[in-house]
Formats: sequence, C-alpha cells, structure tokens
Amino acid sequence: MNTFTPAAFVIKDEFELIQSATDYALERAQDGWISGQFYRCRLTSAFQPIIDMAQNKTIGHTAHIRLESDGEISLSPWQVFAQATSNEQLVHLDRLCRAVHALNYFHNKATRSDQKLLVGVHSLLLETVKVDHGRAFEDFLNLIGVKTSQVTIEIPPTINHNWELLQKVINNYHLRGYHIAVTYSSASSSAWMSELSRLYPEMIRIKASYLPNDRVIDALIRAVHHFGAKVLVWDIATSDQLASAKRLGADYLQGHFLSEPARAVRTVSPQLIQESLDPNLAQTLEEARKFESKKEYK
Repeated sequence: MNTFTPAAFVIKDEFELIQSATDYALERAQDGWISGQFYRCRLTSAFQPIIDMAQNKTIGHTAHIRLESDGEISLSPWQVFAQATSNEQLVHLDRLCRAVHALNYFHNKATRSDQKLLVGVHSLLLETVKVDHGRAFEDFLNLIGVKTSQVTIEIPPTINHNWELLQKVINNYHLRGYHIAVTYSSASSSAWMSELSRLYPEMIRIKASYLPNDRVIDALIRAVHHFGAKVLVWDIATSDQLASAKRLGADYLQGHFLSEPARAVRTVSPQLIQESLDPNLAQTLEEARKFESKKEYK
C-alpha cells in the first residue's frame, strides 16, 4: 500500500518569488506598499514628480527613502546609513533602498509606461565597488521585468571632484543602459560642463538656491543644451525660484512648491502646472500653501 502523501503545492505570488530570489529583507503592507528591513529600521519610498515644462506633464519621479525606527518616522535617510558599520553593509543597504524604490514604483498602477524613476546612489558605494557599477541593480530589475533604460541614476556631487571615478562610473552605467543625472555644485570648476560633455550625461541637476547667480547658471544651462543634455532645477520652494527656472530655460522642474514627496506615485495635473508657471497665479498658490501649512501646526 502506498502511504506516500504528496506535499501540498503552494503557488507563490510575484512578490513571494522576488523575496525567495534575493537576500533583501522585504515586507509588503496590506495596501501593497513595499518596505525593507535594516536592523531596527523599516525603509520605504516617497516619490516626488518631475515636470517637463515643454510637454506640460509629469515625466518621472525622484525616489526618496523614508524610514521608521521604533515606530518613529524620520525624514532623513542618513540616520539609517550611519548605522552601517562597514562598507559591505552600506553597499547592501544602498542596494536595498533602490530595490524598494523599484518595486514601489514599477509595480504601481499609477506609474505610466513612459515615466522614469530617478534614484540616487551613495558615494561610498561608488568608491567601494571597483567594477561593473549597476550590475547588481540590473540583475534585480531583470528579476522584476524592468529595463535599465527606465531608470536614471543620480550621481552625488561629491564624485565631481574625482574625475577618474566619475568617468568610470558614468561609462559603467551607460554600458548597462541606464540614463545618468549629474548634479552641479558651487564647487564645480567653470569648465565643468565642457569637460563633462565627453561623458554625455542625459541630465544635469541644478539646485534652485543656485539660480540667483544668474550669469554663472545662465552660461551653464546654455552649455548643457549645447551638448544635448536636459536641465532639471530641483528643490524649488518658492514662486520666485520657479520664475527664475522658467526664465533661465530649465527643461524639468521639481520641488515642494510644485508637489511634495509622497507615499504614492502622483502625477501633477496639466492645469496645476500651468497655474504654477503663471506668475500671476504662482504667488497666490504660494500664499495658499503657507496658509494651509500654518493650519496644520495649530
């Protein structure tokens, strides 16, 4: 008599298959939002829209890490990165963050197929990993069915000072199909864009607080456009900064004035974009936001 009882066959869903194929500590909330576990911290995503002025629409989002530690929410990711006691742990943590972002973004019904995800990479990861930058993330993207061309890698400005490393990093990521965003800093040389052009980044990020230095920024934006790249002005917090970005010819806009980072993939409506870009309405919108902010703290 055959007494063998076959084991019950359990069909795993896609997330469970991803969990079993990686060494990342991933969790899924009831609403489907993904988080990662690192020590006693739970890491999750917030996304901020990137607006294309010419097309008058949201063309992608920048990912921000949000974390909870002992039930308390902190907006600064550096607190959890400080807990990495070795380069190996930091590399693992940085890759975990990008895995969480990719899952929350590309497996979200609100994400359009033509939208891109902009993710940062920690400078120590770039210095620690000697070859094949972007390979581990590419392997994860392949696992979840996402092309590297749908991702823009944001290179931190601290790498601008290490030309040899910057060149190697950009070349590595480009060979794997990623797009590249390089961040301008006030410490960059006057010839920075001319030198950088040989590396062909797709995007140059300029912080809105730099815009009052009109002559330098105007020359920089002209150089960026000459070499065929796009300009993203980020951290726009006021109507004046928005007006400056528009006047100087920025291609893409991002900042709290337009839309806050959120635990969701939000698209800014064309009407709101138009209202924000209208100088007569932008000031009114800014005053309304200040009024709402005051009410929240009462």
